[in-house]
Amino acid sequence: MFQVRLMLGDKDANASEGAVFERRDPISGEVVSQAAAASVADAQAAANAAAAAFPGWSNTSPSQRRAVLSRAADLLVERTPEFVKAMTLETGAAPMWGAFNCKLAAGMLREAAALTTQITGEVIPSDKPGFIAMALRQPAGVCVGIAPWNAPVILGVRAIAVPLACGNTVVLKSAEMCPMTHWLIASVLRAAGLPPGAVNVISNAPQDAKAVVDALIAHPAVRRVNFTGSTRVGRLVAQSCALHLKPVLLELGGKAPLVVLDDADLDAAVNAAAFGAYMNQGQICMSTERIIVDESVADEFVARLAAKTRTLRAGVPGTEGCVLGSMIGRDAAQRVRSMIDDAVHKGARLVTGGEIDGTILQPALIDHLTPAMQLYRDESFGPVAGVVRVQSVEEAISVANDTEYGLAAAVFGRDVNRALAVARQIDSGICHINSATVQDEAQMPFGGVKGSGYGRFGGKAGIEEFTELRWLSLQTETPHYPF
Repeated sequence: MFQVRLMLGDKDANASEGAVFERRDPISGEVVSQAAAASVADAQAAANAAAAAFPGWSNTSPSQRRAVLSRAADLLVERTPEFVKAMTLETGAAPMWGAFNCKLAAGMLREAAALTTQITGEVIPSDKPGFIAMALRQPAGVCVGIAPWNAPVILGVRAIAVPLACGNTVVLKSAEMCPMTHWLIASVLRAAGLPPGAVNVISNAPQDAKAVVDALIAHPAVRRVNFTGSTRVGRLVAQSCALHLKPVLLELGGKAPLVVLDDADLDAAVNAAAFGAYMNQGQICMSTERIIVDESVADEFVARLAAKTRTLRAGVPGTEGCVLGSMIGRDAAQRVRSMIDDAVHKGARLVTGGEIDGTILQPALIDHLTPAMQLYRDESFGPVAGVVRVQSVEEAISVANDTEYGLAAAVFGRDVNRALAVARQIDSGICHINSATVQDEAQMPFGGVKGSGYGRFGGKAGIEEFTELRWLSLQTETPHYPF
């Protein structure tokens, strides 16, 4: 069993009130993590530690920050088996997903390291004689990162890597479902030479989440907040940030459409749809949830996707022949199964899958999805894909946009010009042509629109989110004033 303590400045600490909470293996029900349950006082202590470390870290040179982040990337790769074990036990993830998390997260640390010399400004022409005007970017201060459980290494690293590269100090509020996995991220950074207090970790019992988050946001040293999670909780975080006038970056829920045009390469579309819908049991914000298919190719597409889906089995992580793992809990599996049942009750056809055994849910394919069904509108966050049949390109675009979400999307068609025209009309922060909805690269501007949030992680877009843009000027000649 993992024992997880708070990381406050230069020490690992128990919660001030001695409270703990347990995380159980979603499959076996056995306790795998016992973590310190932070109080409001502990959250404030973490922010205080980050504030105390800010002057020193913000004044380090780009090369110093680059060296620490690069070393952290190397250590994360070396310790991949440790991360995979924690992920598997805490979230039920397949080992393949854990290893992929570590690979991409290491890339994010290396990209953040590269950004340290790209935090630039500009000289702006002024109408005043002898007046030099500059726009400079500088560290904002303490940044709070709130990361989820579904891609814990990727999203935990993403919450803090670029803020650190920009010279900020951070508090990572770990997810209740994976406190050990998130603590490991900070331990890697600390081992890489990050000074005490530059990274701090707070874990909390589920019932204390709102109080802890509100305390972090309210702390006067906190200048930036980023949150990845559900749209419902994201709204609450945004409201708290608005109360204190704190900028917040939100990456929230999704209902990614994959549009299959009448000239699409069906095998390519099938492979992308299966990967996008079922990877990590569909528990990815970019997961393909609605497959919008031109009626003229729908029968053939569904037949091919059904055959592909039947080759994908979910089971206990590490079991031979199982490429998919467990859902995060029994409630989640039952919720998805109820959405499948609702669709079938209202006229959809369950083509394959959907069998449930505790937290193991076999990947399901639903045909003839309609707006009357819960699965059409609500994010399933599970291994189920629904096919919506359409009669025209215009209808495909309309259906793709018929959602409150707008994170990722994809369009398949051999006529690339037409596919690009369709992609440009889909309301989403991300859209891929002839590729899956599930994609991520550290240097890309990642984020959504509408109910999927606002702001962008990644690359230079991340620099803009986690720095202050200041106007500095230098008067070189004696100015004239009117009085």
